[in-house]
Amino acid sequence: MKAPICRLYLVTPPVIADLEAFAAAFEAALSGGDVAVLQIRLKDASDAQLGTVVARLKPIAEAHGVALILNDKPELAAALDCDGVHVGQEDASCAEARRAVGKDRIVGVTCHDSRHLAMDASEAGADYVAFGAFFDTATKEPKTRCEPEVLEIWQESMQTPCVAIGGITVENAKGLAKAGADFLAVSAGVWAHPEGPKAAVAALNAEIAAGVAERAAV
Repeated sequence: MKAPICRLYLVTPPVIADLEAFAAAFEAALSGGDVAVLQIRLKDASDAQLGTVVARLKPIAEAHGVALILNDKPELAAALDCDGVHVGQEDASCAEARRAVGKDRIVGVTCHDSRHLAMDASEAGADYVAFGAFFDTATKEPKTRCEPEVLEIWQESMQTPCVAIGGITVENAKGLAKAGADFLAVSAGVWAHPEGPKAAVAALNAEIAAGVAERAAV
């Protein structure tokens, strides 16, 4: 059984009350170990506010080789020169998102617990598909509950990378990495970690490595 490389995909808190404080927390998180992506997910923010957030966080992300993804708004993602966009099933379609951001930016698609939706997204040219929620989460009310077997089946049958999302913490990350997730999307599990974001990222990377090693040993 192949063992994919699994990496961290950070998601902002639902609200950033103090942008400078969050920028410092982001820097701290990146000092803790490998991070592939930061998704800016601020549902209630205006386009102008999102522009301010992107302008502040983009240089930090670029300095660390982290892709900056904007949630929901393909046209704005392109206008702000983000690395890509993530769309849900109620947002722009994958094809619409691709037209807006172009062929060189990332398009990710929420697929809940559905391999059918994920296959549709993959065929439409998504760069990754996201499955979840795997665990209870205070960040948003999950529409579906997903089981790790979805990741196992996807990893064995499809080439498009998959992201696991929903309530992921240091305590439960290893099993999802073992199941075959290419990325683990984490929000409160990093920003609300009792020892801080740096410690959270370090611990998550250790659990990811352990899960990938266990998958490789199967």
